[in-house]
Amino acid sequence: MNKIRAIILLLLLTFIFTSLARADEGMWIPMLIGKNYDQMKKQGFKLTAEDLYSINKASIKDAIVSLGGGFCTGEVVSGHGLVFTNHHCGYEAISANSTLQNDILDSGFYAKSYGDEKPVPGLYVQFLIRIEDVTPQVSEALKDATDANRGMKLQKISKEIVANATKGTGYDGAVSVFFGGNQYFLYIYQKYSDIRLVGAPPQSIGKFGGETDNWEWPRHTGDFSIFRIYTGKDGQPAEYSADNVPYTPKKFLPISLKGVKNGDFAMIYGYPGRTDRFLTSNGVRLATEETSPVIVKLRDIRLKAWKEEMNKSAETKLKLSSKYAEIANYWKYFIGQTEQLKRLDIYNQKLQEEADFTKWAADKPAYAGLMDDYKKLYADYEPYAIHRTYINEGLLAPGFVINTLNTYYGLRAIDNQKGNADAAADIAKQLKKINDDYVHDYNEIADKKIFVQIMSAYYTDIPKDQHADFIEDIVNKYSPGNAPEAFKQFADYLWANSNLIDPAKLTAFMQNPSADALSKDPAVVYAINVNPRIYTKNVFGNKVSDFEGKKADLDRLYQQALLEKNQDKLMYPDANSTMRISYGNVQDYTSKDNVHYPIQTDLNGVMAKYKAGDSEFDLPPALINAYKHKDFGQYGENGTVPVDFITNDDITGGNSGSPVINGDGELIGLAFDGNWDAMSGDIAFDKKYKRTICVDIRYVLWCIDVLGHANNLIGELDLHKN
Repeated sequence: MNKIRAIILLLLLTFIFTSLARADEGMWIPMLIGKNYDQMKKQGFKLTAEDLYSINKASIKDAIVSLGGGFCTGEVVSGHGLVFTNHHCGYEAISANSTLQNDILDSGFYAKSYGDEKPVPGLYVQFLIRIEDVTPQVSEALKDATDANRGMKLQKISKEIVANATKGTGYDGAVSVFFGGNQYFLYIYQKYSDIRLVGAPPQSIGKFGGETDNWEWPRHTGDFSIFRIYTGKDGQPAEYSADNVPYTPKKFLPISLKGVKNGDFAMIYGYPGRTDRFLTSNGVRLATEETSPVIVKLRDIRLKAWKEEMNKSAETKLKLSSKYAEIANYWKYFIGQTEQLKRLDIYNQKLQEEADFTKWAADKPAYAGLMDDYKKLYADYEPYAIHRTYINEGLLAPGFVINTLNTYYGLRAIDNQKGNADAAADIAKQLKKINDDYVHDYNEIADKKIFVQIMSAYYTDIPKDQHADFIEDIVNKYSPGNAPEAFKQFADYLWANSNLIDPAKLTAFMQNPSADALSKDPAVVYAINVNPRIYTKNVFGNKVSDFEGKKADLDRLYQQALLEKNQDKLMYPDANSTMRISYGNVQDYTSKDNVHYPIQTDLNGVMAKYKAGDSEFDLPPALINAYKHKDFGQYGENGTVPVDFITNDDITGGNSGSPVINGDGELIGLAFDGNWDAMSGDIAFDKKYKRTICVDIRYVLWCIDVLGHANNLIGELDLHKN
């Protein structure tokens, strides 16, 4: 390592291991959480740093799981592998196990025995075994890297590090990038693939408030579901088998029935997805003015088409509800993020920060022109930003496109594995699951409508000199001068002549599939044209790849400079789907409209919102009856049942289902949402308004016990009343 890199590493380590920071903001790396310990103690944390993260003994990290590779978080709450997470995290599994005859999505479900628990094919969880700082090894491997080969070299050294660390263990591993490529950590995981659905409230509880209340406070949603991890009889991870046994954890979380009060310590432990808090003013302006409104528009097309069909029948509603909920959540998110970034004037805040940075960097040649470089880079890229947004949010949106690409390339991969029967069989198994999911969600009327409307929007919104040739050819062939009619006729042609769009044709074809037979299938021809790698290269040339490469270089240099500039402060890296700890307090707040909001909602508020027969605010009869008779069991407080509460912890997508833990290390709730006043959080944390919305664990237990009569599950838990 040369002298400059040694200095950078020294500065990096100095800044990591010194000082303290605001407790409400920050997603902290568990291995380094001891450096936050004094601040945590001041706020009410009573355990040791080693109780949070240890590789020598069981610690709280051993009770936290990543669901399905990071889309949500869960926590182990019993000695028999019981896992709590959010209802919206379990929504797909609940929906998949629902039928018109036994719609557990609407009626709810609690297994009364192990035999009643429902396997969930494809779902898995991962436990973090340990974290290692591998910055020196990676930096050494990249010291002579060029812009062109840096990614390849990083991939190579990461693969070598993981292979050496996991050899003979059965573990998985990944090298994750921090601070734009100024730091690298190795994460070692153990994966469990036999996961079973154990329980969920009716969706009238689990989704109470629907889209109206989504991202809002006060909230009254019982957002939870329950799963169980199974292992082979030897206690090791195993694929599903009826002979498997419940997992015995290293650690599970005790549960507090004591409740919360304003100012209580509250910690969230989970897997936040992605934040972009080092984004410059250029990126903020581009998002708020250009790309985010387009994302909202394109998602709105899908949601309206699905909603029209869902309103026609209960069967269609059941089929489409999972993907509707998935798209709707972030449709509203992008609306809120744009609104709050503008309201908080984050663009001008960033400009001021960058002006201060430029002043600091004036006598530092490596950094002096950095902000000018960013400005020029974005100016060159901006004319193509909306077009690029249309690739993933538009061209890939119609359901058949992704399934067609997966089928075609999957069959090619099977052909390439003819000498390896096990590998070919594994690919075929994965492909069947993908096809089955597509068939389950298929709705011809909605899918065609989405295709035609998105293609028509593309034709209008994208400058004509950027139109892909194959899209111009479609219009010229089917209805020159009338793009919507051309795309409608082209859709009819695709559906009539492809073997991969209509479920009946797809099923018949997959009985004797052949990749070669698909080479001229019109859906394959179209899907390959919109494959992002192929489309981007054909339409943009090197414009997008050059932008991404140069931006990555500038980001790495900018964050290196910030580490140097702030070396006496403890900073945290952007979230990147790795395990993090955030900590703060249960805390009320006054909104931007000067409305004061308390920390807690309760069952009285649920009943005040109740609207019989309403799709968002209906309630199950069991809840109404229990409320009328004040049947609150051991979970009541002040003549009602607490439902949700708020903290000032720092979370983002991926944290859904994360445990909210008090100062004694006890589970007090499940994080499930943020509030509208602070939707800017992924780009700019606002400590005045930012709140995390959590379902109170007492409401979870009341639903399981009093409404669900699942005494067997309550009996597994370690409940602390004092």
